[in-house]
Amino acid sequence: MIYWGYVILCSIMGLVTYFRGALDFWGSLFMVIMGLIIILSAGFNWLLLILIFLILGLVSTKYKHQYKKELGVYEGTRSAKNVISNGLVPFVMAAFGYYDGFVGGFIGSVATATADTMASEVGVTQTPRLVTTLKKVAPGTDGGISVLGTAAGILGAGLIGIFAYLLGILPDPFVCLKISIIAGTVGCFMDSFLGAIFERRNYITNEHVNLLATLTGAFLGIILV
Repeated sequence: MIYWGYVILCSIMGLVTYFRGALDFWGSLFMVIMGLIIILSAGFNWLLLILIFLILGLVSTKYKHQYKKELGVYEGTRSAKNVISNGLVPFVMAAFGYYDGFVGGFIGSVATATADTMASEVGVTQTPRLVTTLKKVAPGTDGGISVLGTAAGILGAGLIGIFAYLLGILPDPFVCLKISIIAGTVGCFMDSFLGAIFERRNYITNEHVNLLATLTGAFLGIILV
């Protein structure tokens, strides 16, 4: 009965994200499946941290959404590819969460995904500079960074660390913040560098960039735990 309760809860989460327009049908379905496996392998609190990432992402996506629509950079509904590229690494970290290092990897990867999403969604409203040259570029340019976006990214990463502590994923608040802020920030900048060097030249896609960035955050999280 407990497992059926989890199924119902994850299904409700999937329906909410779908009808709120945050994810399309397949994105919501993948989120439900990954959520159930995370609960069964690591625990419900680990899934709650993923949910917090989704909420922060949804809030930042709605930030000045009309202005972003006018610029042509409003993403709106995300697909299964977005769920997989941002969630695969945290999913793997959670599956092996009984190893101490992978706890840090989980926090680091979620912090990276959160930092990248908030930095992109908030920072796009300010004229960015290309991370490799610091020349001004158009909003939405791959590899573009801004002071506002960077601040939003660091804030998002820090919030993940705070909630990771409050949810009991790691008992030490300072370790949680150290992992989330360092891994999340570095992972976010990795996303920008990969976007500027490779994605702009169409060598890799945005999904590849997200996957490699969260992998970077996970690796740092494992080291820092």
